[in-house]
Amino acid sequence: MKNIIIISWYTLREAFARKVFIFFAAISVIFLIGLAVVFSLVNTDSILSSMNPAGDKLVLEQVISQIQLVITAPLSNLCLLLAIFSSASFIPIMLEKGNIDLLLSKPISRTQLLLGKYVGATLVVFINIVFLILGAWIIISLKFSYWNFNFPLVTLVITFTFAVLYSVVVLFGILFKSSVPGMMTAYFIFLILSPALHFVKLQLQTLTGKEVFKSMVDSLYYFIPKTSELMGTINSNIGQGKAIGDIQPVLSSFLFLILTIFFCDYILRKKDF
Repeated sequence: MKNIIIISWYTLREAFARKVFIFFAAISVIFLIGLAVVFSLVNTDSILSSMNPAGDKLVLEQVISQIQLVITAPLSNLCLLLAIFSSASFIPIMLEKGNIDLLLSKPISRTQLLLGKYVGATLVVFINIVFLILGAWIIISLKFSYWNFNFPLVTLVITFTFAVLYSVVVLFGILFKSSVPGMMTAYFIFLILSPALHFVKLQLQTLTGKEVFKSMVDSLYYFIPKTSELMGTINSNIGQGKAIGDIQPVLSSFLFLILTIFFCDYILRKKDF
């Protein structure tokens, strides 16, 4: 465990040295400044009164929660895209000749090295996501004078979704010693494959027949990470303080993460350096 913590700390320092933190923080600051400027020019009282003429407090809180989600939903997706881009090179750089030789000369196993890098990269992303999401939450809460303390929990959903996708990036990084294949595969799963499978699965539920096609779609659906549901329904429910609902997307995505990391470890231990 000590070695994993040391490698995680080393990864944090590497992120600072390679300006990953500065890149992410600069984009976050620009967005937060823009959000603050926009809200300073908007008359929120008129917006809320038009959406809630009766002035019901419960309805008002629901309206503000929805506004928070509408503003931060694209922000959450942007966070993930930036996180994958900024962390995709950690493993390939580690596997470069000279770097990996130095690391393997230390009293540390390849499994500890892999887990340390993985945890460190996830921690880098978590810190940046917390800064961005909490900043947006504070600005919105101050403007509307309503503090939805469930909303910051969406940072956990975003980080978990990143951790699942990053396992794919790590796998391709080990296989090809390049950041591009893993990054593109993660983008494909997040932006195209997971939403498409979710949509097709919902459509097939209303149809009769086509059992073979349904089985094929179900098999692929349950194997692929459920990023569409994680960043959609589950993220929305947690942000509004509701129950998660169907926990299957979380469990199956977590199982995918564990299996992928085990496979990464197996490949890394078999590689010759």
